[in-house]
Amino acid sequence: MSPADYMNSQQLAFFQQRLQQDKQVLLAHIDQLKAGLQWGDNQGDEADKALREEELRLLLRQIDRESRLLPKIDAALIRIRKGEYGYCQESGDPIGLPRLLLRPTADLSIDVKMTHEMKEAAWRK
Repeated sequence: MSPADYMNSQQLAFFQQRLQQDKQVLLAHIDQLKAGLQWGDNQGDEADKALREEELRLLLRQIDRESRLLPKIDAALIRIRKGEYGYCQESGDPIGLPRLLLRPTADLSIDVKMTHEMKEAAWRK
């Protein structure tokens, strides 16, 4: 693909539709997970109560993780409207269609992302 064809109107429309669909699916799944917080009672022996607490902890963790994806989807949709989608926010280089197909919320090129991860690993040590 020529650089002029990258992030053309068809590609932007595809990613906008995909992101909006992903957001709707994610919101529905979060609602489903929240409904799972309501079921059950606190009756039973200690093992039953411990199992229920562990299930609740896992549900809350999953809700938290999925909820953190919503602002990333919204930010990607804003980048589409601004004409900035598909380009690295640091280097300005194209992110690439293969990466965007795998992670439509990506805002960094793979090179920049790898550099960030290497720096993070160094800071953790």
